[in-house]
Amino acid sequence: MQGALLLADLPVENGRVTIRTFQPGDEAAFRSLNESWISKHFRMEPHDYETLDDPHTHILNPGGQILCVEEDGAVFGCVALVPAQEPQTYELAKMAVDETWQGRGMGRKLLTAAVRYAREVLKARALYLDSNKKLKNAVHLYEAVGFRHLPPERVQPTPYERADVHMELIF
Repeated sequence: MQGALLLADLPVENGRVTIRTFQPGDEAAFRSLNESWISKHFRMEPHDYETLDDPHTHILNPGGQILCVEEDGAVFGCVALVPAQEPQTYELAKMAVDETWQGRGMGRKLLTAAVRYAREVLKARALYLDSNKKLKNAVHLYEAVGFRHLPPERVQPTPYERADVHMELIF
């Protein structure tokens, strides 16, 4: 795992999975997982392509991070922490878990690791996210981890037409 920071080593049914920071070569999995997830529920939008085409420019180089969950070197989930305009604030974005791993708690583990990484490593004061009410399980998961819905007057413009849920987590 050259260049990546190991965040968790978790036992699973027939082996172990790890949650780690992005490393060279993860670009294809990051793109594929997100395209699959977004296309299943919505449609890809221009900002999706922009971010997925070049995660280095849009997430990593400005000081963000992408966390990946893998088994035996195969990435099956990811989430991004994208620097926002406000200091010490990050957008939680592009969270996706392969369908074969859904329902086993990997989304919760990945989200928990992202929140911990933002607070402890990035020294974030807040996280925010945009989602969609159609994704009831995801919204419930965000609520369970501590995200709270923003009142309409605090919602910032978003590049996503599908975004109708806006949440934040203050540390």
